[in-house]
Amino acid sequence: MERNRTQRSRRIRGTLLALTAAGSLLLTACGAGGTENHTNSSDKRGLPAPAPGRDERGFESPPSDGDLSTFALDVDTASYTYARRTLADGRTPDPQTVRPEEFVNSFRQDYRRPDGNGFSVTVDGARTAKPNWSLVRVGLATRTAEPTEKRPPAALTFVIDVSGSMDEPGRLDLAKQSLNTMTDRLRDDDSVAVVTFSEHAETVLPMTRLGGHRGEIHDAVDGLEAQSSTNLGAGVETGYATAVEGLRKGATNRVVLVSDALANEGETSPDAILRRIDSARREHGITLFGVGVGSNYGDALMERLADKGDGHTAYVSDTDGARKVFCEQLPQNIELTARDAKAQVAFDPHTVAEFRLVGYDDRKVADDDFRNDHVDGGEVGPGHTVTALYAVRTRPGADGHLATATVRWLDPTTRAPHEESGAVETGALKDSVWEASPRFQVTAVAAYFADALRAGTDHGPALPGAPSLTRLADRAAMLADVTEDQDVQDLADAIREASHTDTGD
Repeated sequence: MERNRTQRSRRIRGTLLALTAAGSLLLTACGAGGTENHTNSSDKRGLPAPAPGRDERGFESPPSDGDLSTFALDVDTASYTYARRTLADGRTPDPQTVRPEEFVNSFRQDYRRPDGNGFSVTVDGARTAKPNWSLVRVGLATRTAEPTEKRPPAALTFVIDVSGSMDEPGRLDLAKQSLNTMTDRLRDDDSVAVVTFSEHAETVLPMTRLGGHRGEIHDAVDGLEAQSSTNLGAGVETGYATAVEGLRKGATNRVVLVSDALANEGETSPDAILRRIDSARREHGITLFGVGVGSNYGDALMERLADKGDGHTAYVSDTDGARKVFCEQLPQNIELTARDAKAQVAFDPHTVAEFRLVGYDDRKVADDDFRNDHVDGGEVGPGHTVTALYAVRTRPGADGHLATATVRWLDPTTRAPHEESGAVETGALKDSVWEASPRFQVTAVAAYFADALRAGTDHGPALPGAPSLTRLADRAAMLADVTEDQDVQDLADAIREASHTDTGD
């Protein structure tokens, strides 16, 4: 059985790598105000530093004058949801599809939120069972989302995959049901357009105000039928052209792509697709939200275009998940509050011997580009939290400043830059991960779970202090009771399924 699992994993990995080389898919979803400069030039906190050294295990060792970790913000969750779907089907997720930051960011947090636009910055940590090792959490939060009636109007162009592969249960049928439900929940002054693609792309419905026209939109959605091959490039290009034609000033203009990302026709190179829509994406500020569906899903394709196309992605596998994405997340987070958001963490070399950022492998930014506003970051809306977790080895007996985290973003309207910072001292570290706050523990469980699923890859060593999957599942179940959070219970169930799959039960 172990041999079969290994062969299956290699076949899946080979397929995903081939898809990445051939092309990818598009996605995105849903701030301003703060302090311009929180930098202390005497210790270079938040300033560019020499490139870090890296030992044979993949850990980064700070040089004598300090060290930095810089990355673009990411609010994607598709990797975690797809892993849950794969485990529920009795299969082990391919390690290449496991992105720990998307596991960590799939759960609610307890960070303080700012009063106005911008970010709050929370930095905390706890010691692990491995001596001198800690988990340090950097938490960023935007203001609470406005009620639906107070947000700006939306102009949404839905680009729907109607290729033959979408005819399977849980794909096009789920998308149609979700779009119809969401149409009923949008406001009268919102607008919707519908584009479909299979072998060719077609604008089924131009940009249409919902007020007085919901029936037309329902008819367009109900008429969607699966056809032949998947010309993703044509779908994205036509979708953007339709969005530009129906562009509304003062509204949030967004393309929402729904697909299983199994492109097999026309242009499949992500870079080529993005070049075709670059002016619409940059000049008109049209953002993207990618929704993946299907048990056989082109994760690598979606994820590649998300990174390169100012995009975010989610994955849905059932009615509850679709309702959450389409009817809660999308309508409530239509507004964009931060563009090109990046974070930079400065570790103090006097207290930190080595560190590793958990995940964000495809989101890392050169330290010198932190304040280069021509370098892409992440797009974030109201009501979001972003979490980054670090494994940190402190020097024996070290005491004092541990790290300073700074987030930088551009106002989505004026593109004016803003920054906000937070710091943590060694004395603030909890004595144990399992004595920290419940939400910190959930973060740790999600990270340990992701780390276990991609064990044996070249993404670096296992996190320090990792429990077995069985003990991790027990911990998650306990946290589900404490937090009364169904999402945490789902995490416990997924870990339990992974432990059974791992042992062949």
